[in-house]
Amino acid sequence: MQSFFAFLKNKYFKFGLTAVFYLLWVIWVGNYFLLLGLGIIFDQYITKKVNWTFWKKRNVKKGERSATAEWVDALIFAAIAATFIRMFFIEAYTIPTSSMEKSLLVGDFLFVSKVAYGPKMPNTPIAFPFVHHTMPFATETRSFVEWIQWPYKRLAGLGEVKRNDVVVFNFPAGDTVLLDNPTADYYQECRYIGREAIWDRFGTRIIHRPMDKCENYIKRCVAVSGDSLQVKQGQVFINGKPQEGIPGIQFLYTVKTQGSKINDIRLDELEIPQESRGFDPSRSEHTMFLSAETAQELRKLPIVISVERYKEQGNSIVFPFSKNYPWTKDNYGPLWIPKKGVTIDLNLKNLPIYERIIGHYEANKLEVKDSSIFINGTLATSYTFKMDYFFMMGDNRDNSADSRFWGFVPEDHVVGKGSFIWLSLNKDKSFPSNIRWSRMFSVIR
Repeated sequence: MQSFFAFLKNKYFKFGLTAVFYLLWVIWVGNYFLLLGLGIIFDQYITKKVNWTFWKKRNVKKGERSATAEWVDALIFAAIAATFIRMFFIEAYTIPTSSMEKSLLVGDFLFVSKVAYGPKMPNTPIAFPFVHHTMPFATETRSFVEWIQWPYKRLAGLGEVKRNDVVVFNFPAGDTVLLDNPTADYYQECRYIGREAIWDRFGTRIIHRPMDKCENYIKRCVAVSGDSLQVKQGQVFINGKPQEGIPGIQFLYTVKTQGSKINDIRLDELEIPQESRGFDPSRSEHTMFLSAETAQELRKLPIVISVERYKEQGNSIVFPFSKNYPWTKDNYGPLWIPKKGVTIDLNLKNLPIYERIIGHYEANKLEVKDSSIFINGTLATSYTFKMDYFFMMGDNRDNSADSRFWGFVPEDHVVGKGSFIWLSLNKDKSFPSNIRWSRMFSVIR
């Protein structure tokens, strides 16, 4: 046994084991320039000509390492390991909004798998570690610089995005941000009040963010590339068939009572969040985001007269924002989801659907001159897609800013797949009753 442990401590064994794992990582990444790192590993374990740990005394005797050196060692190792894990394997996220209720609740802390679809290499590699786009304790200071921009590259993963997967992605409309209202959709605001009015009002307070530094969103992928999607009275149809049932999917309901508000204790028991308990005493009417099961439970209450799904009033401003497509969020499509390598006929009628793909996501120069479409200076009557695209929707269908309002999610925006919830806290309650024990370490479905 002693000889076995002695073998494990042998410098050649440690070098060989480290070199094998490093080689596998280089092959995975596909950048063989990184093979130069084998020289560093060889020197670290075998020749020891270079003092790679410069913060420690080179000839310090065994047992005389300072506490500072120990702490620096531990911090550097932790930082490198955490960065490596966060970039290539899993990353922690929290749910800030109710757009995915009841599947994901506000206060859920979850891990997102990067290997599910393959980790995406950073487009903006020079950045402050462990933060997304803004420095810690700051509201506007960028955590990155754009001196170097790498092209899109995704490493091999365990699979592809599938229908009904819960997906984290970079918000496609988040490349332009209003600093004074960072949660707003810049393009939607321009449609509401006009681009000139927005720039007159905010001016230098409008910033650009690279794709990988756009805000992270989490939604359910309801349609993958090549699918045809349609929504009829709120029911999603994929390729002509109703979407597979999603447990707990929610819609907005009006709950008519005999005059008074429903008791908060009963609403707590039904797990209806406080912000979803609107009550109009003049009408004796609640407005709530409910699942079909919760709506049925409310119908059983003696005080309740009726529980009805809210009917959309007027037309929504939805993608592709054209009079040729008078759709609403509840009656939407049919819409074909673009697929890599597929060629479509291109004309002025369907251009609103594909213009952001052609001109922005796939970086072409798109122009319309005298009712003709030009791509990169050439007259175009067709277009072949360079990437796959996806259509994302929230499970809280009437309270979700999703693909119905800003369009497709390109494959290069996909970050990872929601894996499991490791902690869940109810912001409406105090510790320890705020811990949702039943959700901890539950798999996201």
